[in-house]
Amino acid sequence: MSGRLGIDFGTSNTVLALWDPAAKQGLPLHIPDYGYAWDQNGEQVSVIPSLIHFAANGQVWIGSQVRQLDMENSPRTFRWMKRYINQRSPYQLRLDGRELSPYQAGQDFLHAILMFAAQEIEFEDEEVALSVPVEAFEHYEEWLTAAARQAGMPRFRLIDEPSAAALGYGAYIQPGNVYLIFDFGGGTMHASVILIEAEESAASGRRCRVLGKAGREIGGASIDQWLFQEVLRRHARSDSEEFVRRISTDLLLQCQSAKEQLTISSSARVAACDQQTGAVLETEITRSEFEDLLDQHDFFGGINLLIRQALNAAAERGYREEDIRAALMVGGSSQIPCVQRTLRQVFGRERVMSGRPLDAVARGAAAFAAGVDFYDHILHNYAIRYVDAQTGQYHYRTIVERGTAYPTQTPVCRLSVKATYPGQEQLGVAIFEMGEQRAAPQNTLELIFDPTGAARITQISPREQEQRSLFWMNEHNPTFLVASPPAVQGEPRFDLEFNVDSNKRLTLNARDRLTGQLSLKDFPVVKLT
Repeated sequence: MSGRLGIDFGTSNTVLALWDPAAKQGLPLHIPDYGYAWDQNGEQVSVIPSLIHFAANGQVWIGSQVRQLDMENSPRTFRWMKRYINQRSPYQLRLDGRELSPYQAGQDFLHAILMFAAQEIEFEDEEVALSVPVEAFEHYEEWLTAAARQAGMPRFRLIDEPSAAALGYGAYIQPGNVYLIFDFGGGTMHASVILIEAEESAASGRRCRVLGKAGREIGGASIDQWLFQEVLRRHARSDSEEFVRRISTDLLLQCQSAKEQLTISSSARVAACDQQTGAVLETEITRSEFEDLLDQHDFFGGINLLIRQALNAAAERGYREEDIRAALMVGGSSQIPCVQRTLRQVFGRERVMSGRPLDAVARGAAAFAAGVDFYDHILHNYAIRYVDAQTGQYHYRTIVERGTAYPTQTPVCRLSVKATYPGQEQLGVAIFEMGEQRAAPQNTLELIFDPTGAARITQISPREQEQRSLFWMNEHNPTFLVASPPAVQGEPRFDLEFNVDSNKRLTLNARDRLTGQLSLKDFPVVKLT
């Protein structure tokens, strides 16, 4: 079987799909041992749990193997890797005298899956497409790129998850129509307004343009955390207690199971047992109580706000809410009844489709790898950092605004660079990716695992929250302009023009004012999101 491979690496589950040129669609790919069959509206879809276990004897277990060996709640098992990597979490596990991070664990996980897939489909020089969250930053894309290269995949492309989902629902998609993609997985929630272009070609198939999109770092794992906190609250317990620490991983898994059970039942039981003492911490939660818990965290208001942000961005491009032909639901967490009910309240029952929540992204990624073309726009603001000479404080000047269509036809920004000291020969600019600034509560909590493997609830400082949305993109190459002869302090030496090319790279033309020569032409500085 030949084709192009699409990979949806998820916080909770990972799905692979292979492009079938005869059927002209991506089809789910089953990886023996690692995956298991999950019922998706009467259709069996192969899903790989995003789990990796490092045994003391050096053996590594992947996905379903971890569950079959009952190692899911082991302190040697990594889960939620995608979420930790995207958030740049410092979380590490100390195993066998060495520190292991989610970055390493996630890379080993993807490496194993890609190698197994390559053997299953006799993969040679074919292209791979990997999906990335709409709110992912440069460091996540760099990590994903490194993981693909380590697995021996020299040809690969990245596609944002909402766009992939639009292609994954291909049977329902019609050229010229506008759709909203609602993607709610284990670690993130996205809403994107997609226009399917009327033009079609045999070589590239349908083409999709993103009109507006928004994302939040909240997912099914967040709901598991809220249930975890609720169980402790009901029993007047604290996560710092030794008893709770011993059962924390098991309790968290029980909360995840209860969340899934509540999608089909009116109640679910949460029970975790301390293997040392035999003591059990348990509670019963009804669907009504579950939905009240979500409401306490302004969950439904957050969904509405997210959708409104995407719709407003589309409206700026001339597309109204009533132009939305259908809302397509993606991600395992989108199967929660009250989530689907919230979407139906916005768009009406007849416009909400939820037939491919698990495999739509992987199917669409496979189509993209096969050559489906997309129009898109830049998601984040990008800025240069400079120092205020009077105060010594850093300030930022935006050079590429979010929503900019690419490739750009005219420069997005022009500026001059001055020498900061006499005789300076190396000059440049520091370029930062600016995430959306959101007003966060003073006491923001996050559930993490400590080095012993126990689950803990920790407070995130405002400074750390800010750092998560501000990333220095060219930290390792901030100076790329050579002044010969050396520059004079305070005098403008280089005139710069910035553009964005078709590959979303920020490029520049640099002209030396002293010599009048063009020093750099279409020089790629950084890759934008």
